[in-house]
Amino acid sequence: MTSINKLTVGPIVGHVDENTARIFGRADHQKLDNGQPRRAFGVARIRKAGSSFRSPSIFKMNPNFDMTGIAVFQDLEPDTKYIYQVGWVFSDKELDEFKASTKWDWKDADQGEFQTASNDIHAPKQFVFGSCRYLLRLFGGSWFDNRGDKTFRSILKQMEDGESVDRFLMVGDQIYADDLNFISPDECVDQYLARYRDAFSQEHIRKLMSSVPTYMTLDDHEIEDNWPSKATSKDMTTKYPAAIHSYQIYQMSHSPLLSINNDGKLSGSTERYYYAFQDGCCDFFVTDTRTERDPEDEEMISEAQMDALLAWLADGSGRVKFVATSVPFFPDLKKENDDKWSAYRQQRDQIINCIRDNNVQKVVFLAGDVHCSMSAELNIAQPGEPPLNIYSIISSAFYWPYPHMKRSKFKLKGSVASSTDDNAYPLGAVSDVYSGDNFTKVSVTQDRIQIRVYERKGDLKSAMEFVF
Repeated sequence: MTSINKLTVGPIVGHVDENTARIFGRADHQKLDNGQPRRAFGVARIRKAGSSFRSPSIFKMNPNFDMTGIAVFQDLEPDTKYIYQVGWVFSDKELDEFKASTKWDWKDADQGEFQTASNDIHAPKQFVFGSCRYLLRLFGGSWFDNRGDKTFRSILKQMEDGESVDRFLMVGDQIYADDLNFISPDECVDQYLARYRDAFSQEHIRKLMSSVPTYMTLDDHEIEDNWPSKATSKDMTTKYPAAIHSYQIYQMSHSPLLSINNDGKLSGSTERYYYAFQDGCCDFFVTDTRTERDPEDEEMISEAQMDALLAWLADGSGRVKFVATSVPFFPDLKKENDDKWSAYRQQRDQIINCIRDNNVQKVVFLAGDVHCSMSAELNIAQPGEPPLNIYSIISSAFYWPYPHMKRSKFKLKGSVASSTDDNAYPLGAVSDVYSGDNFTKVSVTQDRIQIRVYERKGDLKSAMEFVF
């Protein structure tokens, strides 16, 4: 009987659709006498609530990816609760031999549960999102305690009290690889990996990600502040590859980007970092607004990503369309800022024109970055046409131990500028601005969204509703 070990990081429930699910985990790293890492395998099994477990799935824990691996479950039923167990073992056997000869002791394995996506386009949904979780790590140690983890404890407490959470979106700055922007920034892959292990293994975030399908995109602090505005040629050949390799492992490997092959394993590579998924009445497009930037050409995203986004917007799905973008689409800051969408107005106009030309209703932009939370609406209709509103929800920071952005820093009255007209798009209703650590819960039906902002310890700070 082989005992299964608890994961060292995870489990993280990644992309879950109507019929498949991906579970991320990490084994321990142990060197052999020859200096090579000892071989490890992940072991996972799943059952529908009220049923017996299926036969275990065995998968490699890859030493090239920090001893992590992904369990893939297929042939699931839509809108159904599943319970899983997952862990890892060392073995010197080959995978096929290992599968055939092993009996398992599951008592120490990690366990969690999740709900598959709904294929009913009328099904209401509720999700939590936010950004910017700071965890200072200097000189090999974590210098902040678990205060940031209390945000995730508050989300879990609401779930225990009966509040459903169908999806969890983390829209940037899941790590701060550049402590205080200048003190001991991460430079090599081992430093980035250690930071992810710290950030994702605290008690409450670990429990939350083990029970709610979790989706991520990066912002600048996964690399360095305001990337790539200060990047040197050395940064592009040393720091950036280390940061992106670590990002691929801990944030993108469990996303929808990798395809599932005929053997039920993930295949391919993450050559891009934007993706889409859906659940019930909600469509999501998660952008990459950081690695494709070209400030000289005033491009926030590449032409390929823009084409994919515009096609997704105009696909006629009839669902509520959420565009996750790490930096705010609107409102703009009063002071010119070259890091937000306001500095890339031609591309912002291109997206707005697509929504207007195709009369796409119910488009909502989700963002983080600015260390405060708010909601706003914007009328993008041409003069003389019926109003056509788009919406912005900003949620930041999960935890930031320094001063937060204030309402006075934003243009919250009047209009949002286009590339040719400073008064192009009139602002509508704007919520209160909460300047403190928080998370945002969004409840969605086909005809309205309700937005609630909770401070770190769980008290409701503001609420707003938009009717489509």
